[in-house]
Amino acid sequence: MRETPTPLWTPAELVGAVDGAVVGPPPSAATGVSIDSRTLEQGDLFVALVGPRVDGHAHITEALARGAAGAVVARLPGDLPEHAPLVQVDDTQSALEKLGDAARRRSTARILAVTGSVGKTGTKEMLATALAPQGRTHRSLASYNNHWGVPLSLARMPREARFGVFELGMNQPGEIAARTRQVRPDIAIITTVEPAHLEFFEGIEGIADAKAEIFLGMTGQGTAILNRDNPMFDRLAAAAKERGLSRIVGFGAHESADVRLLEAALQPDRTSIKARVHGRDFVYRLGQPGRHLAMNSLAVIAAVAALDADLDLAAEALANFEGLAGRGRQAPIAVAGGEARLIDESYNASPASMRAAFAVLSYAGARRRIAVLGDMRELGAEAPALHKALAEPIEAAGIDLVFAAGPLMRHLFDALPESRRGGWAESAADLAAAVLSALAPGDVITVKGSLGSRMADIVKPLLAGDAAANRTRS
Repeated sequence: MRETPTPLWTPAELVGAVDGAVVGPPPSAATGVSIDSRTLEQGDLFVALVGPRVDGHAHITEALARGAAGAVVARLPGDLPEHAPLVQVDDTQSALEKLGDAARRRSTARILAVTGSVGKTGTKEMLATALAPQGRTHRSLASYNNHWGVPLSLARMPREARFGVFELGMNQPGEIAARTRQVRPDIAIITTVEPAHLEFFEGIEGIADAKAEIFLGMTGQGTAILNRDNPMFDRLAAAAKERGLSRIVGFGAHESADVRLLEAALQPDRTSIKARVHGRDFVYRLGQPGRHLAMNSLAVIAAVAALDADLDLAAEALANFEGLAGRGRQAPIAVAGGEARLIDESYNASPASMRAAFAVLSYAGARRRIAVLGDMRELGAEAPALHKALAEPIEAAGIDLVFAAGPLMRHLFDALPESRRGGWAESAADLAAAVLSALAPGDVITVKGSLGSRMADIVKPLLAGDAAANRTRS
């Protein structure tokens, strides 16, 4: 049960925020907000969104049975229980956005927003980790960064929060503009600009301009935190200045970076970092391996400094930062005769994040380093060449064996020397058996691909111990 000192939404606040009409008894005071009846907790307000595949109105009865405080609906299904506490609105998506707007208006929290081609979710989680010891910190869960995830995350923000950390994502131009105007951040971080979603853009400059939309929700008193090493830094900084932002902070290894990486010592399970923060040398540890994570931690340190919060407390917290499922979490896996180690990067992929994952794997102390890779989506006409080009960083990282799934990954597989080819299949599900049977004690295996490549179809049996059973049967 979540701990909330006061109700998240009183009935009067709710009805006023969504401009709705009470049907039946009024809802109870809500301690949370949910759009999914399967994960709804007692006391949550249920918002019946209508999506391309699921209509929340079909699950109102289930939500109320699970203890929902009430439901926001656009229509009244015929199978509703008697005396159901409902608030009727014209459109439930619009109502969720209004609820998020009301939460933002009443909040006195310092608000931080994160976007970028890669590293958004990890940076958001690092920010929440760094700030949590310094005051009540609210963050968007998982990758709730789209048209429903952002207003839902805002609507869930406790009125007592001191800090709010939100992730903003996009596939096409104009999407971040709408979300930043909802969040209205005091501090905006753009982790990097890379060739992701090229299918919807003419070039990298277009991606940078779309990311720079984050400044549209800010006032001139806000702070922009930008990757000084990225070729798009000057373009992003110019966009921030055009919006009127006077505080622009660069992070990275560049000699002109305000928060500059001096050293990053990578170990299999952590990274020791020495940085120069606005002229002050600062040493800290990050509880996950990877130079790319070290770089994003600089953005976190820059944000903490911009808030005038405690850098030492933030550093202590970052030492305990844990990897996320699908985004670098490590776990032992049972194999015939012993144990191997999984680095789960299965949630998403781009050329930049693939290279970062190979670099982490290169530092793993292992009998063999194995990469299991799925297609990178939304790369447009350049997709075959970008997949093939991964052969070079694989070689540089000293990866011993590569398994590949999907038609685009075939371009990479064919570019590899015979000695590195573990196997290829049309889908992750078709590849799983070959991967499971190949593993041996002491191996370290990274699984990575775009979400649509369904690389979780390989991660799940690995975590379930099917690799050991597979080898035993064979």
